Amino acid sequence: MILPLLLAAVQIVPAGESFQCTPTRVWDGDGPVWCAEGPRLRIAGIAAREADGSCRSNQPCPKATAIQARDALVDVIGSRRGVSREGHVLVTGPTMTCRSEGSAGGSRTAAWCTSPKSGDVSCAMVRTRTVLTWPRYWRNHRC
Repeated sequence: MILPLLLAAVQIVPAGESFQCTPTRVWDGDGPVWCAEGPRLRIAGIAAREADGSCRSNQPCPKATAIQARDALVDVIGSRRGVSREGHVLVTGPTMTCRSEGSAGGSRTAAWCTSPKSGDVSCAMVRTRTVLTWPRYWRNHRC
């Protein structure tokens, strides 16, 4: 009974669909970002260090620390309002408009988002120099 309710709460937005995301939590520099509307985002086209500071062997590895990238993402999409008991940064920010690229693995939707605060979130993150473009996913995206 509880499992179906949990699965319904976290949705993968189908590729190509647009959706709204009001950010509430951030885990690391490329996501997930929890949206008040339900989805959990992975910011499309970029790579950040994992929360433990490591880099996966199959992706670009930026020089910035995981904490620097996470804090940059918080600043790009809103402002910090605390930390959850699980370690997520609690965020308040304006509603973003996003376009899904489909599943990013697990319960995350890969998406290109535009924020009223900073414009194209992927591009804004690249400008912080805390993440790198991931050519495999960046493809022909332009800032």
